[in-house]
Amino acid sequence: MSLATLDIALRGGTIALLLVLAASLFRDFGQRVAGRLAVAFAFGTAAHAATLTIGESAPIPIWHAVLIALSTGDVVVFWLFCRALFDDAFVLRPWHALVWGAVAVFSFVNCRVIAPGGHAHTAVVAVNLLTLGFIALALAQTVSSWSVDLVEGRRRLRAIVVVVAALYGGLHDALQIFTFGTDIADIANTVNAALLAGVVAWITVAMTQVAAGDLFAEPEKPPVAAVPVASITQDTIAADQKLIDALMRLMADERVYRHDNLTIGMLATKLKIPEYRLRRLINQKLGYRNFNAFLNNHRIEEAKAALADPDQAEVPVITIAMDAGFQSLGPFNRAFKAMTGVTPSEYRRLKASAA
Repeated sequence: MSLATLDIALRGGTIALLLVLAASLFRDFGQRVAGRLAVAFAFGTAAHAATLTIGESAPIPIWHAVLIALSTGDVVVFWLFCRALFDDAFVLRPWHALVWGAVAVFSFVNCRVIAPGGHAHTAVVAVNLLTLGFIALALAQTVSSWSVDLVEGRRRLRAIVVVVAALYGGLHDALQIFTFGTDIADIANTVNAALLAGVVAWITVAMTQVAAGDLFAEPEKPPVAAVPVASITQDTIAADQKLIDALMRLMADERVYRHDNLTIGMLATKLKIPEYRLRRLINQKLGYRNFNAFLNNHRIEEAKAALADPDQAEVPVITIAMDAGFQSLGPFNRAFKAMTGVTPSEYRRLKASAA
């Protein structure tokens, strides 16, 4: 079998698998942000599989340039998909679409204007450095939120979906930059197609092994006050009951959520249990998918009580926020409004007028 035939077979198989995956994701999770972005990412990756060419310097038809632009814009979708997959509070904004459009337009102009103008290598380097930048953003998002993720299946999948895809993206860009215009471009194309086929197959298998609810959760409702322990642990085993009681004592009596930079590891040490067990307890018994959400629920409950207290009517909102454990006013305002539907100042006015 020639390299050209193998290359076509690998591309065709990859595209077919991606289209099946996209259809399945759209059917099951099309109403969720992470699901929609996963579908878009699958289609963009299919465009990439159809157009990936290393060392090509001939004039590119408009239809081909459009597919390449969609393929390049897929790195922005990858970044957004990582954010939505690992941050349950993520919301798509209009400026996200503008960023995607800017990258796609830049890629199109590269194909139709910059490369044909005698600057092919410069165009290749520019586009691939841009994609590497977004891959770095995706990796930074994954690493920064890893420690507070309480969903075990999703934590395991991070290394597979994100790191593997990011490594492929880095290798692809390196091949583009360093083999462009060389005699090994055909071999690099086939190697690239084989790597992409392997990555897509690996990710598809990995995603089927994780519970759908772990990956594509229902949109979270605004947090509510902590439910009494007795009502949420009635079916748990005695050991979990004791741990939940101890955890709630730490939160209610010692108010450990006020401590600066409190981590789940520090809390597990206080309870004298392994960190993984505390993660599972907070996630599966108390219903939280994120450790910061668990802490913020307690912090905001304290802030609500202070804002409703007539004796603290003159205490600045920032003081109340800092006393409850927040490090600055911005995150406090956003978390408070997400939980109550109003800002802290509005909440204080409402309570004062109702008194």
